[in-house]
Amino acid sequence: MNVTSDQTDKNGTPGTPAASRDVIVVGAGPTGLLLAGDLATAGIPVTLVEKRPHRTSNLSRAFVLHARTLEQLDARGLADELESKGRTLDRLRLFSRLTVDLTTLPSRFNHLLVLPQYEVERALERRAVEAGVRFAYETEVTGLVQDADGVTLRVRAAAGAEGAGRGPDELRAAYVVGTDGMRSAVREAVGLPFPGRSAIRSVVLADVRLAEEPETLLTVNAVGDAFAFLAPFGDGYYRVIGWDRRRNVADDAPLDLDEVKEITRLALGRDYGMHDARWMSRFHSDERQAPAYRVGRVFLAGDAAHVHTPAGGQGMNTGLQDAANLSWKLAATLNGHAGADLLDTYQSERHPVGKSVLRSSGGLVRLAMANRPWTLAARTLLTTFLDHARPARTRMIGQITGIGYSYPSPRGAHTLVGKRVPDVALHDGRLYEALRGGRFVLITPPDAPIGTGADARKDRLTMASWASPRRTTLLIRPDGYAAWAAEEPTTEELEAALTASMGQD
Repeated sequence: MNVTSDQTDKNGTPGTPAASRDVIVVGAGPTGLLLAGDLATAGIPVTLVEKRPHRTSNLSRAFVLHARTLEQLDARGLADELESKGRTLDRLRLFSRLTVDLTTLPSRFNHLLVLPQYEVERALERRAVEAGVRFAYETEVTGLVQDADGVTLRVRAAAGAEGAGRGPDELRAAYVVGTDGMRSAVREAVGLPFPGRSAIRSVVLADVRLAEEPETLLTVNAVGDAFAFLAPFGDGYYRVIGWDRRRNVADDAPLDLDEVKEITRLALGRDYGMHDARWMSRFHSDERQAPAYRVGRVFLAGDAAHVHTPAGGQGMNTGLQDAANLSWKLAATLNGHAGADLLDTYQSERHPVGKSVLRSSGGLVRLAMANRPWTLAARTLLTTFLDHARPARTRMIGQITGIGYSYPSPRGAHTLVGKRVPDVALHDGRLYEALRGGRFVLITPPDAPIGTGADARKDRLTMASWASPRRTTLLIRPDGYAAWAAEEPTTEELEAALTASMGQD
């Protein structure tokens, strides 16, 4: 099997596939699907390799979309569709004492969207197919080799899979991105360690029907040694996640519905009449992060780069943010509008975020499961502090929802540079509609001098003006973060900023 489009090397020698502009994404979960769709939309040839068969089940681990992720999906024209399929929650209850009001979020999506992961995957897969992504299901990565011009990915297609047995089992690309989960074959192939530990052992999962409907959309609590979480699929079934600290058994140990019920009763006070389980399993939750998200021409994103506890529902969201950060940088580099050093910023911007999510999600679990006098006292003090200290509460909400993260900016840059830009009103629409082309967006006062540089970059720049009298000129990256800003700049200063961010015209 060989899907490389160019069968000559860079000198025209037959037999060695050239890397050309192709990208291979390994792993067709939400992170890989968004990344592949972005690249294909930008005109980059993409192959998405997936070990599993094409999805046929409704199994999901993630159930929550946070505000920043919904903003990114809005920039791809998918948020409204997904909102119509899910249910919104505007308050979170933590530790049975602290209520977090999400209606104060400075976002169009000032709530949490409860929606099974498979619905997100369906929307992202449809977008990727429409953009021209080529899928290779039932195809396993067995190794890779890098050189100065690209990456040769060794794969093995399952018997009966499309392309199995036809020619050498190699794919060639300029870059490879591993979005293939915690047991990433791509991460292993480049020799990256995955340091960390198992934070929670023997977590039980079950998809069940309930005789009694829970009072809240998301039901979560911890009492003593037990923790339980309930979330609706929307088809009459509920996902139950439970953990009893006293029962640590292997992931393959037998599991029956009575054990799920018992854990739920311990944590929530009752089991809501669980019955008709269609699926049950055990797993363990790790806290791990790769030391590098890039090795040469190979990148990691999502669970291949970092895994953490499910507290706060940040796993899928963090992976989607990784993809949104990396996709436009790869496209700009391969389309000749940026140097390869732009790709180094993926590590410097996303690795600290992954580390922060690891800390916050782990901290939430440890506080939720506090059962000793001193840990219970610490939890009480913290919740009391957060309840009264607005800046600290705002920072916590910003981390959980993703809207509070910023990226490093150069010394002396405008205070907006590196910051997330909210969905500001424009003279003709709003920002995240303007971002839907996958381009930079330049917002100026209506009467500001622009020069010729902006017009010459129309293939990668959308022009807009403020709906308000604001005088700031703001250049926004395709992922919705400020690349450059100035107060009433000259045309020369604007041209220099466009060149620095987007390359020569």
